[in-house]
Amino acid sequence: MASLIIRNLDAALKERLRLRAAGHGRSMEEEVRVILRDAVEDSEAPDNLADLALELFGEQGVELEPHPPAWPRPVPGLGE
Repeated sequence: MASLIIRNLDAALKERLRLRAAGHGRSMEEEVRVILRDAVEDSEAPDNLADLALELFGEQGVELEPHPPAWPRPVPGLGE
């Protein structure tokens, strides 16, 4: 497994991380692994539009207002 060193970490941030890890019953190192894993997994884009729609709207979908009919306009002639 790879290692990662984080320099210049703010002391207050480190303390919050320690408290968060303790609240979850984990070491700070494991807490950071969980945070990083969750952050990377959440940023992955859906594979296709259907998956994106399902992620955004769920199984229920959304209600859309009906679009007014678009009557065809006459096609302009080439000389106009």
